[in-house]
Amino acid sequence: MTVWDELVGQDRLREQLGAAARDADALVTAQSAGEPAPTGSGMTHAWLFTGPPGSGRSTAARAFAAALQCTSPDRALGGAPGCGFCDGCHTALIGTHADVEVIRTDLLSIGVGQTRELVRRAQLSPAVGRWQVIVIEDADRLTEGAGNVLLKAVEEPAPRTVWLLCAPSLEDVLPTIRSRCRHLTLRTPPVDAVADVLVRRDGVEPDRAAAAARATQGHIGRARRLATDERARTRRAAVLKLPLRVQDVGACLKGAQELIDTATDDAKQVAEEVDTKETDELKAALGAVAGGRMPRGTAGAMKELEDKQKRRRTRTQRDSLDLALTELTGFYRDVLALQLGSRIALANTDVRDALDRVAESSTAERTLRRIEAVIACRKALDRNVAPLLAVEAMTMALRAG
Repeated sequence: MTVWDELVGQDRLREQLGAAARDADALVTAQSAGEPAPTGSGMTHAWLFTGPPGSGRSTAARAFAAALQCTSPDRALGGAPGCGFCDGCHTALIGTHADVEVIRTDLLSIGVGQTRELVRRAQLSPAVGRWQVIVIEDADRLTEGAGNVLLKAVEEPAPRTVWLLCAPSLEDVLPTIRSRCRHLTLRTPPVDAVADVLVRRDGVEPDRAAAAARATQGHIGRARRLATDERARTRRAAVLKLPLRVQDVGACLKGAQELIDTATDDAKQVAEEVDTKETDELKAALGAVAGGRMPRGTAGAMKELEDKQKRRRTRTQRDSLDLALTELTGFYRDVLALQLGSRIALANTDVRDALDRVAESSTAERTLRRIEAVIACRKALDRNVAPLLAVEAMTMALRAG
């Protein structure tokens, strides 16, 4: 299995990255032999991967990083880099390669301090690999200050450093940065391709895999979670009941509170898994004495960790809410398709009765207003409106239609 096998439904992208990896391999080989660099190389020092959620942006970036570090002897015989089996590919894919740094955040943003550390690392020569590769999976979460820090490194990179940035769209990255990157666009994978991956790689039953892929409209990560996690299926079923429940003000407010409570529970679950371990590790590193007492001068470090954990809980809650809103949008999209007599495949066939009831009791115009209400709620959450107020306003708008 090559590193490119993880790119589901991205045949054109695989060809582009494969060609660039071959050019990069030829460039390093020539430099190592003291020969002139090949002309017309398709390799560049900064790349920007964009595409809708679930398209596999970070997967593509990690696969390319692995191909750049490929040490397979087959390359000398004309084989393409990215075999998936050599030490370079394997360690890059599992996250242990010394020259591949993958940055992902479970916080709301990536700040200046963390970006400066990346820039300092980018100036180093590769320790054991062929390239120094830095992957930023959430480039859209770079603050403006962090983006300006990164800009200098992208403008004047070290000779063997490659930046791989991932973002939903070009507009999510500073214009000065995106203008200095080679841009690659991913598409939403076909539903059939996602279902096939779930069956082959995750051992999911074909019917469940097809249902999960269809319900998530080709989002690989959400489809895998829906197919393998009973809790995710239960939560989705509860969300899709909301359109039938918002019949009066009391039901609207209760539905909004339940959405918030579910998101809060998700954040609490993540905190229980991670926060205690982080706190214990930091206390041990700072030399906590018997009885849990901390040495003098360590209160600042503990406060910084607590602030980080609080921001992570906020991010987790927002992500959970956003997923629920995405599922609501998909529900009303199906309702609109039924009302307009469209032939597009429905995503939520498992709740077809609910779709028919809402479609028959409403009009296409009201459905569009409801979709706009869900979108407005997502925008309000992005502007840091209190989550409960934003969701209550949405459920009231869903009732009004």
